[in-house]
Amino acid sequence: MVVYFRYEKARMERKRIAEATKGMGRPKVGGPFQLIDENGKPFSSEDMKGKYALVYFGFTHCPDICPEELDKMAGMIDQVKARAGNVMRPIFITCDPARDTPAVTKTYLSEFHPDMIGLTGTWEDIKAVCKHYRVYFSTPPGVQSGQDYLVDHSIYFYLMDPEGDFVEAIGRQHSAEQAAKIITDHVLDWRGRMDKN
Repeated sequence: MVVYFRYEKARMERKRIAEATKGMGRPKVGGPFQLIDENGKPFSSEDMKGKYALVYFGFTHCPDICPEELDKMAGMIDQVKARAGNVMRPIFITCDPARDTPAVTKTYLSEFHPDMIGLTGTWEDIKAVCKHYRVYFSTPPGVQSGQDYLVDHSIYFYLMDPEGDFVEAIGRQHSAEQAAKIITDHVLDWRGRMDKN
């Protein structure tokens, strides 16, 4: 009986977190976008729907944090798949469209996990999607063509439900195991339709 009450209390807390992001007076995270995937094909916010989406913003020339976080994302993907099936779309959106072409993004992501979808677009497109997700990013002013530089950006995974609504932000403080549990718990609580193909 105690185990049931603990489970139910945890489930209600997850439900509160998920529903709190949909309330009035809260900044909306996410929104419509149209970008290009790693194969050069259009990919929109509508293509995210049907599964949970785990969205990460970064750049392929990042020397340390993005590779660490994408390794962690790969672990999350495998653990969620093992516990709940094929219920998640892992998405990487570049903050550096000047260098991160579809081909560059495809090669980069192949080092981490075959399920990752890489998105790029024009600088204006990326700026707009970053604004929708409340992502901060900044490139140094006056960068010359061919010059190496770093892009400062927010470091979170954004979990979106199968209807495209924001559920929870997962930060660097979470291990792959902790993050996979958070995601799996939300997935198992979901009562709507979900694509598992």
